[in-house]
Amino acid sequence: MTQSNSRLSGRVALVTGGGQGVGQGIARSFARAGAAVVIAQRNAEQGERETERLRVDFGVKAAYIQTDVTAREQVEAMVAFVERTFGKLDILVNNAGASFPKKLENHSDEDMATSFALNYWAAFWAMRAAFPGMKARGYGKIINLGSLNGVNAHMYTAAYNASKEALRALSRTAAVEWGPYNINTNVICPSASSPQAEDYFAANPEMLARILEQIPKRKIGNAETDIGPTAVFLASEDGSFVNGQTLFVDGGSHINGVSWKPHVAD
Repeated sequence: MTQSNSRLSGRVALVTGGGQGVGQGIARSFARAGAAVVIAQRNAEQGERETERLRVDFGVKAAYIQTDVTAREQVEAMVAFVERTFGKLDILVNNAGASFPKKLENHSDEDMATSFALNYWAAFWAMRAAFPGMKARGYGKIINLGSLNGVNAHMYTAAYNASKEALRALSRTAAVEWGPYNINTNVICPSASSPQAEDYFAANPEMLARILEQIPKRKIGNAETDIGPTAVFLASEDGSFVNGQTLFVDGGSHINGVSWKPHVAD
């Protein structure tokens, strides 16, 4: 069993997309800190495997619910499942998301709608569903995953950029309106490896080398050891007075931005 601590002991966390990538790193960090963790993942094999790993490696209670976060009724059922299973939901992490490369002028209405459904609406639905319970208990931590793509206006991901920046605006508004109920809402903009990123950089090593030159820490972050601990801070009492913030957990790459110009078709 992996060595744990008790910073989140007694807390219940829900992580969407917690079966891989950044979500996986956050879920493991929460479990290491003593939280009960629910993973919501569309891919059942990933979700079930990671849930069992949390139980075995960290000795915490963990559960999995198969969820397509682009379906409102499934998102609402996801939150209800957590509250029914564990009696409460203390920490909500809206991590599930995705992007695709395409020139701005080639984006269709459907492209925009699909991106907003996954990167914006899913988080809004989850936040809205979690709010009544958090308000009634006078406690809540909401962590939404933003993106440097939107902050730095990276090329060829317009739908992703716009939806992630909309999520940051939503998060700040929630921080203002829900802060009086002791509900904190913050954003993490990470730079971390994921299976998709690893595949992309393996096929485009020259872009990886160029990006690394522009990151002050000279590395791509690790989801579990670099991003997860920041999420634990925001979810714990240590971060109780941090509200409405965007934390750039990126090795400094946001300072001047990095080159991001994937090949796309005309």
